[in-house]
Formats: sequence, structure tokens, C-alpha cells
Amino acid sequence: QVQLVESGGGLVQPGGSLRLSCTVSGTIFNLISLGWYRQAPGKERELVATITRGGTTNYADSAKGRFTISRDNAKNTVYLQMNSLNPEDTAVYVCNLQGSAVWGRGTQVTVSS
Repeated sequence: QVQLVESGGGLVQPGGSLRLSCTVSGTIFNLISLGWYRQAPGKERELVATITRGGTTNYADSAKGRFTISRDNAKNTVYLQMNSLNPEDTAVYVCNLQGSAVWGRGTQVTVSS
């Protein structure tokens, strides 16, 4: 079955950067679209960014200009480069196979001084 495994989270100071990775198995990677979502404590899960199989990207307003989603079809991996992080970005970041109920377990990102 399809599996998504996230990595790259951690603790970072405000203004810092992190790169998240989501590695996919069990499907033909270059035929799928993927998305990054996040959920902060006490809040609803929200979209961060998506990327289609053709490489078209879409971002939440909160991510525009700071985050970049990309994919490496040779590595079956989608990335989320996050710059200029602030405490409001603290959340569990989760990868999703678009158009399905397939989610990864997530990786924690904490932005704090």
C-alpha cells in the first residue's frame, strides 16, 4: 500500500529555516500530486502547499514568499523548504497524497527562542 514518511522537523529559532522531506513508497511517484498540511495544538489542520505531478505549485497565504515545495521524482520525495520561520509556524507537518485519505504520521516543527 501507499506509505508516506516525513522527516526533517525539529526545534528552530525564529527567523531560522528547516527543510522537510516526505518519502513515498507503494505507488508510481511521478504520477501523483502531493501536499503539505499542518496542525497546531487546538487548531484545525490547514493546507500549507501542494505540488502536482507536473510540478505546478500552490501555497497558502501564510506560506507564500517563505516556503517552497518541490519534488525529486528520482528519489520519490517531496520537500518543503521553510524560511523566515516564526512561532506561529509551530505545528505538526503532515504529507498527503492528494485526492486520497493517505497521510503520513507527521513531523513536529517547533519555532521558539
